[in-house]
Amino acid sequence: MFYGLLCIIIIALCVKIYLLKKSAREIASEFADRLKTDTNTLIYISSHDKDMRYLSDSINKQLKILRKEHLQYHQGNTELKNAITNISHDLRTPLTAIAGNLYMIGKTDDLSEIRGYIAVIAERTETMKQLTEELFRYSMIVSNESKEDTEEVFVNQVLAESISSFYPVLTEKDITPQIHLTDARIVRNVNRSELARVFSNLLNNAVKYSNGDLDITLSDTGEITFANTAKELSTIEVEQLFDRFYTVEAAHHSTGLGLSIARTLVERMGGSITAEYDDGRLTIRIML
Repeated sequence: MFYGLLCIIIIALCVKIYLLKKSAREIASEFADRLKTDTNTLIYISSHDKDMRYLSDSINKQLKILRKEHLQYHQGNTELKNAITNISHDLRTPLTAIAGNLYMIGKTDDLSEIRGYIAVIAERTETMKQLTEELFRYSMIVSNESKEDTEEVFVNQVLAESISSFYPVLTEKDITPQIHLTDARIVRNVNRSELARVFSNLLNNAVKYSNGDLDITLSDTGEITFANTAKELSTIEVEQLFDRFYTVEAAHHSTGLGLSIARTLVERMGGSITAEYDDGRLTIRIML
């Protein structure tokens, strides 16, 4: 009786060991396959053993993290290549104009023509200055992971001041903003200069894309919207507006960093920023 029971135990243990080894081989084989192929399929094992299933689940969780980081790497690599292309194009265009006008200056003694060439050179130089400054500001913002000093900020006042400072630029583009600011006192614990920077970038975006109108609203709940007609845009372009270095052809002298900076700052404040496009109208919405 004892030996019979012992044989049963030994056989059961042998079967258990065999099944565990089979599961281990399945995990090893499927893990190697998942690393080689670009797939979201998880590791599957035939065993019902609790510990082996726990092991496969743990590996699956790590695979999900690995795939996410792998995707982010490839996206970042693609963005970097596009960034180099865009920046090279944005800098080459004014540089080509400057070189061409310098060449023409060397070919003439006519002072009126020389003044015209110098005026073009000055304009293109200013364009390059704006592009490089925007790139520098972006690099400073994204490289600074630490939170800036925050304070209780009266959002209504900061928004009103930003609109007021941009009014000459808006009117120059024949844009008369319709402003609807709540009488309720909207206060948020944020960095004042960063919030002003966000509003400035959104106003600058409206200057680039608006077809002549701009509605700015601050609701009782603290939701801020910038809405304007932008018929040159498409739904696909709007989905990419917050991407780094993304530019729309209609926006001249742009690095494509303004809205990306706005998103970075808003998210750093713990808020959200989204863009919607409906019937030729672009709406950017902020919640702090």
